[in-house]
Amino acid sequence: MAMENYESLDLAPKPIRPHILAAATIVYGDDYYGGKRETINLSGFVQMNKWPMPGFEHRVDAKGHAEFDTELISAPEVGIKGFSYELNDRIQILSNPLLPNTGHVRQIAPGTNFPAEFHIRRFGILETSSMRLVHRNVIDIYGVVDSVPPFQKPLGRPYLGYPRGDQQMELVQSPGVVRGTTLPEAWYPSTDDNQPIGTTPSVFFADSPAACMSMLVDPSMIMQVSMEGQLQLEVNGRTVTVEVTGDHKLAAGAEILLFGPEKHGEGRGVLAQLARTSLVGHCEELGGRVMLRASWPRPSGGTLGEGTEESLSSVRYPGDLHIDAEFEVVTPHGVLYAANPVHVSGRLSDLDPEGTELTMVGSDAALLTTGDEAKARLSGLRLVMREAIVGEHAAVNV
Repeated sequence: MAMENYESLDLAPKPIRPHILAAATIVYGDDYYGGKRETINLSGFVQMNKWPMPGFEHRVDAKGHAEFDTELISAPEVGIKGFSYELNDRIQILSNPLLPNTGHVRQIAPGTNFPAEFHIRRFGILETSSMRLVHRNVIDIYGVVDSVPPFQKPLGRPYLGYPRGDQQMELVQSPGVVRGTTLPEAWYPSTDDNQPIGTTPSVFFADSPAACMSMLVDPSMIMQVSMEGQLQLEVNGRTVTVEVTGDHKLAAGAEILLFGPEKHGEGRGVLAQLARTSLVGHCEELGGRVMLRASWPRPSGGTLGEGTEESLSSVRYPGDLHIDAEFEVVTPHGVLYAANPVHVSGRLSDLDPEGTELTMVGSDAALLTTGDEAKARLSGLRLVMREAIVGEHAAVNV
């Protein structure tokens, strides 16, 4: 058998700028063991420079392993963002432009391009409306990929299984999913030139359950949407209505990905994914402030249109949007996890979703603790899409 190297891929000498779905478990304060923690769903897009661009090498070592150089770059529109329940604020993570975010794609078996080891030495910046943080040590990001770019199949899951909870646990990620391996890592206040200040951290990135995990996807279109509406919950035998809202400018609201047939390879029709949701309200029966979020381990998948479309552009409007949503409800006393997906649907008048109403139809879902104790039921949902940004890229500076 002929020995492969990455020159056979005929990669173009230009950057890769894919959409990225990510998650991180963050512990707040200066006490890693006693601080409040939460898992935050993040998304955005990254720019990866790579060989054969100038300044990047391809090489084969003495044992026949081929590899090539890569680098994550920093720019105002490049990075990932999400909404923090604990901070009630947007969190944005960027590459530190003053430190090298470099790595490689390397053959695992000599002479065989894939599966391959993916490695990035990550130096990040974490920003909120009131904080700018950096970490001292490098965060090594590793994974096994089967292609370049290593796009995850639409609606692919990040784990081989479905963990539940924000507590520590062992994790097994899916192929094509990368994760931070040198965790926990403390983040410190930063000077204007990205140098850590002092020895008292403000947050930590935990080693589980979402350990700086990320995967690349290739949607046809991305909707970042502000939302408002109501949840109907059953708590202790009472039915309560909770008003919720989320502003996409704060990385709240919702992000919906649309995949045309050329992106998912499963025949005709357009697939949809509710990639990220953060809607905040108040429910006295559950202890106060609550947030509806989409699950990171369990993708929320669905469809747009009639299922016979040969491309996203061939969807006839008004078009039906259906999503089997995997929800979680964050409360002051912990996260509650829906025991089953709930079906939500609406009609899009066009690709501008403003004004579209999503309602829950069909069976409701028990809301469970990590110990499978039922604390409430999600029995209804009505959400209205408001201002939205729709495009092929989801820049973080909007």
